[in-house]
Amino acid sequence: MKKIGFLSFGHWADHPSYQTRTARDTLLQSIELAVGAEEIGMDGAYFRVHHFARQLASPFPLLAAIGAKTRHIEIGTGVIDMRYENPMYMVEDAGAADLISGHRLQLGISRGSPEQVIDGWRYFHEDLADGETDADMGRRKALAFLKRLDGTGFAAPNPNPMFPNPPGLLRLEPHSEGLRERIWWGAASNATAIWAAQQRMHLQSSTLKYDEGGKPFHIQQAEQIRLYREAWKAAGHPGEPRVSVSRSIFALMNDQDRYYFGQQGTSVDSIGMIEADKRAIFGKSYVAEPDTLVKELAKDEAIQEADTLLLTIPNTLGVDYHIHILSAILTHVAPQLGWR
Repeated sequence: MKKIGFLSFGHWADHPSYQTRTARDTLLQSIELAVGAEEIGMDGAYFRVHHFARQLASPFPLLAAIGAKTRHIEIGTGVIDMRYENPMYMVEDAGAADLISGHRLQLGISRGSPEQVIDGWRYFHEDLADGETDADMGRRKALAFLKRLDGTGFAAPNPNPMFPNPPGLLRLEPHSEGLRERIWWGAASNATAIWAAQQRMHLQSSTLKYDEGGKPFHIQQAEQIRLYREAWKAAGHPGEPRVSVSRSIFALMNDQDRYYFGQQGTSVDSIGMIEADKRAIFGKSYVAEPDTLVKELAKDEAIQEADTLLLTIPNTLGVDYHIHILSAILTHVAPQLGWR
């Protein structure tokens, strides 16, 4: 059994083929999509976060709105770029959204990916400490965020406050019990996956990772997952960690599906450079009739290792069509693979 969710890229543009022409379109359709996904039995509604782009950025208003409209589905991010964040304010935002949703947030955070502008976090008045890289800064902020999520008081109260204080040091409010146990780290390398395990975060592994050995993408990703689980066990953390992988999977059910995705049917892994100096491997898309998909996906070692699968969707084709895409996987592919 696997949890199966969707991961929306959150694009909009004034393009004749898009159903998401504006930011409002994307936000409202994201809420509708999460509601529809819950109705068909999906386990998760996840959203990418990018700044300075016509894509979803500040996630917490959207997550809170989805939380108020749904009852069971997990609601998450993949991922929040911690370079841009104020960890203290983020604790408050996340706590509020988690309480509204009834403790269903699954927050993916990370150092972040290459952005639309150079050092975009500087425009958010964030800066590096002496000797830091931006990756160091992302981890530092992540640890500050985790530390304050546990609800321990740390701030000395005003002896003459506007409102009465509880005894002792004060914590950030609203506090959402248990949210600390639902934080994930998006790792692009084996080393960062191991670090995430040591910090007691779940693991998100996407459709790309640094090329560390030249093997096919799904094999490298499976190795990353095994290293992560070994590190979790070595750290002595209680419980079992969760691991998600993302995939572009489209079942060709009709002519419309073939029109949109049929040309991707021969997709293979690809190699590219990110941040100008890092060689990355990008996983292939899976596009075929359901019977063929079942055979191909059964060979994907990383999907077998993960407990959660996030289906990436383009988000620009309208809510009804995206529900069709997701339903096809749930109905015609997942049961044959033992995921349902």
